[in-house]
Amino acid sequence: MAEEVKKVEAKKVISTIFKVVLGLVFLVLGGLALIRWLNALLIVFKGCIGLFLILAGVITLAIAKE
Repeated sequence: MAEEVKKVEAKKVISTIFKVVLGLVFLVLGGLALIRWLNALLIVFKGCIGLFLILAGVITLAIAKE
């Protein structure tokens, strides 16, 4: 029974290490993509500011009605 517990714990440790490594890989790839396409990101951000402000205004008005 103790061997089964050790096997389960080993699987949890391996799973956790895999998830941490995968998370770090995604962070690095995301950072590289952000640096690579910064100009495109800024264009999208500028285009979304107006829509975001409209949505914030509608939500604010909906809350004020109550």
